Amino acid sequence: MKKLFSVFLFATAIFASAQDSKETANRFFYELNFKPKKDSAKVDRVITILDITDKNRSVYQDYTVIAQDSIMKVEFEAMQKAGQMKDITKMIKMPKFSARIYKNYPTMKVQYVEKITSGFTPANIGYAEEPKFAWKILSDKQKIGEYNTQKATTEFGGRKWTAWFSTDIPFQDGPYKFSGLPGLIVKVEDAAKDYSWVLQGNKKIQDYTEYSYIESLMQAKGGKVNEMARDKFEKKFGEFKKDPFATMRPMLTKEILSQSIPGMDGTVGDMIKKQEKQYKDFFKAVDNEIEPDYGNLKVGELERTGTEKAN
Repeated sequence: MKKLFSVFLFATAIFASAQDSKETANRFFYELNFKPKKDSAKVDRVITILDITDKNRSVYQDYTVIAQDSIMKVEFEAMQKAGQMKDITKMIKMPKFSARIYKNYPTMKVQYVEKITSGFTPANIGYAEEPKFAWKILSDKQKIGEYNTQKATTEFGGRKWTAWFSTDIPFQDGPYKFSGLPGLIVKVEDAAKDYSWVLQGNKKIQDYTEYSYIESLMQAKGGKVNEMARDKFEKKFGEFKKDPFATMRPMLTKEILSQSIPGMDGTVGDMIKKQEKQYKDFFKAVDNEIEPDYGNLKVGELERTGTEKAN
């Protein structure tokens, strides 16, 4: 039963990462509109969050799972009271992006983290870089929502970006990897308008944790990040995307695969097939990358600015 429950935990909490700590944070909500497919005009929308903590760091991630915390708490408490498991995978709305991005102040060094599997447990892998954004600050000013902003432009990752920042918010930070302007980035989008983030609001978080209720309850945080060179990270994560259950599969005996899961339809094998399809569909949903330039770089030739191509 312990192995069955481990499989269930993995299936519901793979999209998570990094370290735990109690902090306070300023949470900034960004609406991201993006075109997931290169050959389609379809635009997806997702709310993402930038949490700037009192411990000289920020955490950027998709807000989808965290936004469901209150619902999940009710469901898990009901399961605990009844003493019976329930298939909550049918209820959870999955995120559009699985990564977490950390920035350390004041260097603004970036750590990009994803989760993979290690047997029955999640594990974190990532890479570190120090993007040097060559911002050109212009005189143009604009009111965006309630924010007074000023225009700036740069090139990064193979795209030309326009940002609007506000000196009224004294953080030299922004969504995704963006940083380095004399105020918080309120809006940033690329010239093709494939990716566009707009600040929607903010609030103060007491007793802050970067994790969702599910991650904390299931102890599915993945532990210490295994940091590696970006090319090695891309290779390892690419292998995971092709076969998410590769490290778990040798441990799944016929006996385990044939067992039913209390409160759920089908066997462990049925659930694995269902989840495998879900993860593969998730990863295939986006082929229009934020940093398309990286794919043109040879192994070991990734420039720290993220703007120069290999010869």
